[in-house]
Amino acid sequence: MERWSGKVAIVTGASSGIGAAIAKDLAKAGMVVVGLARRVDRVEALKTDLPTAAADRLHAVKCDVSKEEDILQVFKWVEKKFGGVDVLINNAGISRQTELINADNTQELREVLDTNVLGLVLCSREAYQSMKKRSVDGHIVHINSVLGHKVLNFPHLNIYPASKHAVTAITETMRNELRNAGTKIKITSISPGVVRTEILPESFVEQGHPMLESEDISEAVLYVLGTPPRVQIHEVIIRPVGEKF
Repeated sequence: MERWSGKVAIVTGASSGIGAAIAKDLAKAGMVVVGLARRVDRVEALKTDLPTAAADRLHAVKCDVSKEEDILQVFKWVEKKFGGVDVLINNAGISRQTELINADNTQELREVLDTNVLGLVLCSREAYQSMKKRSVDGHIVHINSVLGHKVLNFPHLNIYPASKHAVTAITETMRNELRNAGTKIKITSISPGVVRTEILPESFVEQGHPMLESEDISEAVLYVLGTPPRVQIHEVIIRPVGEKF
């Protein structure tokens, strides 16, 4: 991680769970971290868990990645304040408890796609433009899911697996585009199994399924970022021991 010391990372969905763990670990590793979230006060609160120097490197910024105007404003702010972004962690993701065949759920379905797919693409686009402008060999990391590789017969998953399958396809598309553009910008998809986060329905937690912790995923992010420039970890799948799916 030494090559990233003092460099700028944007972490979306940084208010809790995986995003919060990543934001804290990157700040502790010496990066300037811009933590994006709708609940910006919760990102600010993360500073209490950090040493003073790391806390000073963490900056909380309000942003809803389902809104293009929010994304554009944030990247302009980062460019003005820090010069640009070197690492992007696309972590923001939501789910909604419904079924595809339910009536009157169009808004819920749109919210999932706007956040999990379009928000990820737009953030990646703006990060790439920032890296290209400064000739930076940066790194874009998508926090995907095992549901981006298979669909399970669980109730109420609805469009969530489709959104994560899209992330898998987008990662490969971006790898091709970044190579075709002549850059050495890296792209990585990290696909966890079940992680103990707020996104999980309480009923699922109560069933006692094996779970990963947010810190397990953050450690994977540090690993892929820490690889030498010649190495690109394209896909990482992480499952808790004993997971049945």
